Amino acid sequence: MSRIGRKPIDVPSNVEVKLDGHHITVKGPKGTLEKDIRPELTVTYENNVITVTRPDDQKENRSIHGLTRTLIANMVEGVVNGYSKELEINGVGYRAAKQGKDLVMNLGYSHQVIVPEVDGITIDVPQPNKVVISGPDKQQVGQFAAEVREKRPPEPYKGKGIKYVDEHIVRKEGKAGKGKK
Repeated sequence: MSRIGRKPIDVPSNVEVKLDGHHITVKGPKGTLEKDIRPELTVTYENNVITVTRPDDQKENRSIHGLTRTLIANMVEGVVNGYSKELEINGVGYRAAKQGKDLVMNLGYSHQVIVPEVDGITIDVPQPNKVVISGPDKQQVGQFAAEVREKRPPEPYKGKGIKYVDEHIVRKEGKAGKGKK
């Protein structure tokens, strides 16, 4: 049996969980998240503990058992603490600023790159070269951060562009670094 799938999910007292057939709603201080669960799996909520069980050991049921448990655990974690991704902007003249609900970035193009804030996502710019994206939905935060990074991915020669704070850019040597014969 899946080791991750059979682990129970402890629900804090300030989180409200509602099961409606194959639909789960998790409500907490950071927001509300909803998800449809595959009909093969059984989710129970008793005594502030959520458990996910599968009907049999078929390959498909085994593969979605641990996934479903992790998705529900991420929902509970997200409405309690939330998730965040930090992006770092490197390059001369590259910077970001927040104007209203929009993220405005100068990334070396002839125009400014404007990214509007999406529902459920909060953009914060503590420094001109740092962007913090946060929200309760782990998938949505990661996807939005990837879309912002995509506006100018880091290049391998000078490292200019937008990268995650914990990301390591593998550098390449330029033409001058080539050995002479």
